[in-house]
Amino acid sequence: MVRISFREKLGYGLGDMASSMFWKIFGMYLLFFYTKVFGISPAAAGTMFLLTRIWDAVNDPMMGLIADRTHTRWGKYRPYILWGAIPFALIGIMTFYTPDWGENAKLAYAYVTYTFMMMVYTVVNVPYASLLGVMSPNPKDRNTLSSYRMFFAYIGSFITFMVLQPLVDAFSSGTQGGEQISTQPQAWTAAVAVIGGFCALLFFLCFRWTKERVVAADESKNKASAGKDLKLLFSNKPWWILLASGVAALLFNSIRDGVALFYFSDYVTSTFRTAAFGWTVGTIYLLVGQA
Repeated sequence: MVRISFREKLGYGLGDMASSMFWKIFGMYLLFFYTKVFGISPAAAGTMFLLTRIWDAVNDPMMGLIADRTHTRWGKYRPYILWGAIPFALIGIMTFYTPDWGENAKLAYAYVTYTFMMMVYTVVNVPYASLLGVMSPNPKDRNTLSSYRMFFAYIGSFITFMVLQPLVDAFSSGTQGGEQISTQPQAWTAAVAVIGGFCALLFFLCFRWTKERVVAADESKNKASAGKDLKLLFSNKPWWILLASGVAALLFNSIRDGVALFYFSDYVTSTFRTAAFGWTVGTIYLLVGQA
């Protein structure tokens, strides 16, 4: 039986490291960016996040159906990691770009870029999650791969906490920066461009260093329609239980991450650096536990 090499385990972990870096930027800094830098009202930004999440609930299963019916010389799931790497970075940069438009035009721009960003995230992340099941038929190998995935996801969060503000400050001009994070738009765009380029590289390595070994059923020959597949899915009670638990966890994490930056900077400490230090310590704790 073929065993998974360390390089392949590392490659798989790097995929979630890239996803986690952007996810933390969106979860913890995007609301601050929209309200303090881009100039969108908190109510408008919150509504946008809600509507986008509803659309995510629709397109995630759709992406799963598409990936299952994909057949290339690279496999079913790995190609999407390759194809999505550059769009992932570019649309991420566009999300943190601030055109000098009117309020309504800015809001429309935010809707379009953020929605497309979440769609590209789905295009990469859903096949990436499915890749685990076809890398090895050995349950022990899959458990090890899952551990690598979680460990490097926390590494990605750790890097985000450590480098985002220094990058934003480094690209800022004048007296902004320092203890309080800069609100200069071009600094945020440049900082996310650096992180986005790094994430694209990680996705390329993930694609390059992994391999699909388990030949899944060829869903392209499946005569069942997507509608029938969805009907079977919606009639699956354990799936609804998992969905509910996933939604609850997502709500908790989204609320926690979304308000943490404001809470720590306004009520606990007056500086963003101190707040970031607290998040970093918490992430190190998770890293040690995962290891």
